[in-house]
Amino acid sequence: MSTTMTVRLEPDLKERLEHLAAATHRSKSFLAAEAIREFVELNEWQIREIQAALQEADAGDFASAEEVNDVLGRWVVHGD
Repeated sequence: MSTTMTVRLEPDLKERLEHLAAATHRSKSFLAAEAIREFVELNEWQIREIQAALQEADAGDFASAEEVNDVLGRWVVHGD
């Protein structure tokens, strides 16, 4: 089941979408729906991760200075 939604695009973006649809043998609607789905999933994930991090911070769950230094020490290049 799907529903219809109207989206306004800049002329250049609409033309690019048309070319992509032709090159991939997909409809513009299919490509637009896929792009929106991926955008929503990515942003939902980011919001979940931010909310989880805020809950950890509110609970005082921070890395110790020693833990931070251990991780950073793996990335520091020491001169020979």
